[in-house]
Amino acid sequence: MNPTLESLVRLQQAENDLRRVETELLAVPRAKAEMQARVAEERGRLDAARAALDSGQKARKQHETEVQDLETKRSKYKGQLMDVKTNKEYTAMLHEIEAVEREIRSREDQILAEMERAEGLTAEVKREEALFKSVEEQGRAEAKVFDARVGELQAEAQRLAAERDKVAVSVPEDAMELFKRVAKLRGTGVSPAVDAMCTLCHMKLRPQMWVDLKKNDQIFQCPACSRVLFYEPPVPEVHPPL
Repeated sequence: MNPTLESLVRLQQAENDLRRVETELLAVPRAKAEMQARVAEERGRLDAARAALDSGQKARKQHETEVQDLETKRSKYKGQLMDVKTNKEYTAMLHEIEAVEREIRSREDQILAEMERAEGLTAEVKREEALFKSVEEQGRAEAKVFDARVGELQAEAQRLAAERDKVAVSVPEDAMELFKRVAKLRGTGVSPAVDAMCTLCHMKLRPQMWVDLKKNDQIFQCPACSRVLFYEPPVPEVHPPL
């Protein structure tokens, strides 16, 4: 292979390897944020379940207080029955007592409803606590993996950058300018050619150009995307012995 072409191919491979690692490195914070969002979401569900249980308990206590006040009121009315002078007043007092007793029954029904609701909410809180604990522990484990992976990727990126720079030194200045110009425009400066076609822009090459390109002894650029082309022979098929 032409030495300059070989250097460009190696440079592009080094760039691809470095870009792959840098892309993975950038993905780690996003993955970590998604994990933290899952933990926060589960925490929100747990907090909501606890808040609902607490609200129900407060409502129940409020109803119980109201029942006590109504019972006091009923006792007061019953005490006043002895002091009424007429049947009309007596009947009116009985109606007042009946009204209070209806209110008491209504509050007692609400207390029972809150007690039943509290049973379900208590069970829900326990489920959410167990689920949150599981998700939180998983999150801590994933965070350690993410942190360790960041260190590994940073070290690999430094190594690959050094290799890329080392390869770049071997590329002639004019070829390097061509590579940089095309890479800035297209994202990559070199493309393998397979089956008489640029594999990145899919431009079909002229037959004579394909014949000459397969020799890999000079610099050819894709007529469509301007990337430097090189021929990559197909991997020979290995057939197991019969």
